[in-house]
Amino acid sequence: MFKKIGRAAAMAALLTVALSGCAGGASDPDSPAEEPNDGYGMAIEGAQLMVADSTLGEIVVDAEGMTVYMFDSDTQGAGESTCEGQCATNWPAVTTEGDPVAGDGVTGELGTITGVDGSTQVTLNGWPLYYFAADAEAGDVSGQAVNDVWWVLSPDGERMAE
Repeated sequence: MFKKIGRAAAMAALLTVALSGCAGGASDPDSPAEEPNDGYGMAIEGAQLMVADSTLGEIVVDAEGMTVYMFDSDTQGAGESTCEGQCATNWPAVTTEGDPVAGDGVTGELGTITGVDGSTQVTLNGWPLYYFAADAEAGDVSGQAVNDVWWVLSPDGERMAE
């Protein structure tokens, strides 16, 4: 994923891009679309969400242990995502090709919406779900509180603000 510039430098650069690209849901229509990183945002059959312990407490993650987030610019239960363009590059949607599955501990209601790219995006308690491109490993929560608009979710699907 990152070439010879070093992990810390690459993460800092990616975080800078993320901070500038998603503060208010604005997108840059002149930016070329990029492929999702390491399969994030790639549709899988019946996406599964589960609960994991983190430095923030119990949070919702996918079957690979990658943290999922909600975006304050979205409206809970509205049935649509507001994250597009550069925002969607930095915050790829959690997608599925089948019905999402709640693993042990997930008590919030799972659902789906049609994402901005036409894919089936997973929701939890009506919140569209996203990954953060700078989260490199299972358990990373570096997207928490970015621009005070991105948040991890508790097992019942509630926003976990700091």
